[in-house]
Amino acid sequence: MTDFRAGYVAIVGRPNVGKSTLMNHLIGQKISITSAKPQTTRHRVLGIDSGDGYQAVYVDTPGLHLGAKKAMNRYMNRAAAGSLEGVDLVLFVIEAGRWTAEDEMVLTRLAEVTVPVILVVNKVDKFPDKTTLLPLLAELAKKREFAEVVPVSALKDSNLPSLRKQVPRYLPQGEAIFEQDQLTDRSQRFLAAEIVREKLMRNLGEELPYALTVEIEQFKEEGGVYDIAAVIWVERDGQKKIVIGKGGAGLKLVGQQAREDMEKLFQYRVFLRLWVKVKEGWSDDERALRSLGYSDD
Repeated sequence: MTDFRAGYVAIVGRPNVGKSTLMNHLIGQKISITSAKPQTTRHRVLGIDSGDGYQAVYVDTPGLHLGAKKAMNRYMNRAAAGSLEGVDLVLFVIEAGRWTAEDEMVLTRLAEVTVPVILVVNKVDKFPDKTTLLPLLAELAKKREFAEVVPVSALKDSNLPSLRKQVPRYLPQGEAIFEQDQLTDRSQRFLAAEIVREKLMRNLGEELPYALTVEIEQFKEEGGVYDIAAVIWVERDGQKKIVIGKGGAGLKLVGQQAREDMEKLFQYRVFLRLWVKVKEGWSDDERALRSLGYSDD
């Protein structure tokens, strides 16, 4: 099929600009977890959009950020920077009306990129008066030679069909990389762990989500039900108590919300069990990170 186009599209930007929400809406399925907290995304996750005559493989990445002191932060920056290798197009996502030192850092990284870069200006719903938005877009367009400058609202699904239509134009001609009905390269096991972590990110206070991770200890199908057992690792005993909550209420809520999302995604009944355990200093220990699935592969 000579006119078929297929390729990889990296979605990059600083933390909390809406990269994961953007990818989920572009592929029409929630694959990457989201929350209002920065650095929710920790891994590279592929989202596959197979359309008429094209296949765009989006690479959702952790936010590139300054002050990466812990091993976990260094891992996330490596994952984000590594996603720029071997791609055919980059979507550089920023927040409308806000340009930070971290945006500037991403822009500097993109100076080494030879493929086209589309600037995606997200959260434009904050500017109901479009006349105030136009000068901002014109100013942003001067920052480098962008293939396009596209204003969107990922959350409100505004102007995303237009962006989705433009992407294949920049992909090389070639055969599909994945099966037409495949949505991600990640396993159900990985997605289950991420769903639990999302619910923790959304239900807990500011600091704690960064001190925890989720490991799936069991994932098996039995009698028409997925039997899933997950461990929530924290760094201190005090954190364990907070996650469990008074009378186990916190853990129960997370489990209930996670199970509902898993059943929606997997289209299967789910029996979910959660435990909370302590592994001191795991987020600043390279070996512990690798054992918990944070590898650079």
